[in-house]
Amino acid sequence: MSTLKIDSLSIKKKKYDFALIFGLISAFLLIFGALLIGGSIASFYNVPAVLIVMFGTISILMVSFNFREIQRTLIHASEIFYSTQYSKTNAISDVISLAQIGKDRGILALDELNEVLEDRPFLQKSIALVVDGNDSIILENTLRNEILSIAEQKQKSVAVLKKAAEIAPSMGLIGTLVGLIQLLGNLDSPDQIGPAMAIALLTTFYGAVLAYMVFAPISAKLENHIRNQITVLDIYITGAISISKQENVHSLKTYLGVKSYLKT
Repeated sequence: MSTLKIDSLSIKKKKYDFALIFGLISAFLLIFGALLIGGSIASFYNVPAVLIVMFGTISILMVSFNFREIQRTLIHASEIFYSTQYSKTNAISDVISLAQIGKDRGILALDELNEVLEDRPFLQKSIALVVDGNDSIILENTLRNEILSIAEQKQKSVAVLKKAAEIAPSMGLIGTLVGLIQLLGNLDSPDQIGPAMAIALLTTFYGAVLAYMVFAPISAKLENHIRNQITVLDIYITGAISISKQENVHSLKTYLGVKSYLKT
């Protein structure tokens, strides 16, 4: 059997989302610069405050969610750092290329591309279902159920991040109360007032930084990432159904272009 020409399939290279990376780094540099101008960096580091906010947030998250959900959140959050993880343009290009191959060589010829599609598991599964001769209704139901499962898992990760954004300032407030209690309990010991005041103020600072500079923006970015992913997976489903029905490739291209535009 001759080798199929697959040059038209996009190569899925991971490219960093430099806007996200620049935004996070510049935000922390801004804080760091302000601390340098205002005085000593060391004065903004306090071990008890770090323990209260960091480990307190992690502990409450582990009470609210199971370990697997927290682990998935770390994996899903890492995906947002790649800008081309789910590109609608590449998805349409891939689907059109596969449809053309299916039209020219027959649906069974697409089975030769199984290894090529390993970096796009959902598309790989979609084409495998087409090659297996599944009815278009069964094909669509199977794939849409998988999309629902993927979306549910990632929305759970968004919920974890949003909860973390709520918990961090709360732990900061708890730390502030702890510091104030220590301060009031040591009014007769001037050497104890400084450390107690540091805990009181720095826990609030750490909680605010974690919530509004880390958890909140990452959760918002992940929500946008989920929308893009669902759009791409929907393009794959549309293409798979069209290929299974051996529909006109040009009509598919026009339809996908309009559909992608409407979902932008």
